[in-house]
Amino acid sequence: MNEDALRLIEAALAEDIGEGDVTSTYFVPEGRQVRGFIIAREDGVLAGVELAMEVFRQVDEATDVRPMLGDGARVTQGAHVLEVQGPARSVLTAERTALNFLQRLSGVATATARYVKAVDGTRTRILDTRKTTPGWRLLEKAAVVSGGGTNHRMGLYDRVMVKDNHLVAEHDLDSLQAAIRKVKAEKPGVEVELEADRLEQVEGFLSLEGVDHILLDNMTRAELLKAVELRGDRSFPKLEASGGVNLETVAAIAETGVDFISVGAITHSVKALDLGLDFVPLSE
Repeated sequence: MNEDALRLIEAALAEDIGEGDVTSTYFVPEGRQVRGFIIAREDGVLAGVELAMEVFRQVDEATDVRPMLGDGARVTQGAHVLEVQGPARSVLTAERTALNFLQRLSGVATATARYVKAVDGTRTRILDTRKTTPGWRLLEKAAVVSGGGTNHRMGLYDRVMVKDNHLVAEHDLDSLQAAIRKVKAEKPGVEVELEADRLEQVEGFLSLEGVDHILLDNMTRAELLKAVELRGDRSFPKLEASGGVNLETVAAIAETGVDFISVGAITHSVKALDLGLDFVPLSE
C-alpha cells in the first residue's frame, strides 16, 4: 500500500478516534474477543478491500483480518467480503472508518460498472474525470478501474487539456500548433487534448499535428456522428464525448462511434454501497 493511502488512513483514524474511543473503553470489557464479517447488504462491485483491512491493522496489529473477496468482485446481497477477529475494543474502534473507505470506494466501482454495462457491445470506454474527493483521487480512480472503467488524466501534470477558458487567451490555430509543438518537444510523454463545442472547431483541430484527443463537449447525437465522420478512417485523434451523460443517454452516445465517454458522476455523486459488520459467535 502506498504512502499516500497510509497517510489518509492515519488522518481518518485520528479524526474519528481523537483522544480515544470512550464508548468501547467504558462499555466493552477489556480482553473480550470478537469475530465478525463485513457483509454486502445490496448488490454491487467491491473496491477498497485492502484499505479497509489496513484500517483494522492500524488500530491494532493483534486483529486478524482475512479477505474473502477482492476489488472488482461483484457481490450480491448477503455476500461475505472479509472476516475480522480480535480484541472487541479494537474491532469496534476501527469499524466505521474501515466501512467508510470500503462503502465509498465500492460505490464508485458499482456506479462505474453500471455505465460500462450500458455501453457493452460498442467500442466505447468509460472514463472518469478530475471531479474527485480531495485527497481521495488515487483511491477513487483505482475504484473506477475495479468497476471496469478507464482512468483519464490523474491531474494537471500528465495531460494537456485545452478547454474553452484556455482558448480565450489563445484561440487561433497557428498559436495552438506552436504550443502543441513546444509541449511535445519539452514534455514528450504528455498527450494533448483539445476541447471542441462546435463542429467547426473539430475540423480545425483535425488539421493540427500532435493532437492526441479531441473532447466533444455537450454535442448533440447528430453532431457526434458528424465529428466521427470528419475524423474518417484515422485512429487518431481519439474522440471523447462529455456532457449530458447519464445511464439513460450513455448507450446512444456510445453508438455514435466515439472512443471514450467521460462521466463525472461516477466519482462526484455516487451512492455508497451498503455494507455492514456483523458479529458471530467465536465458535462458528
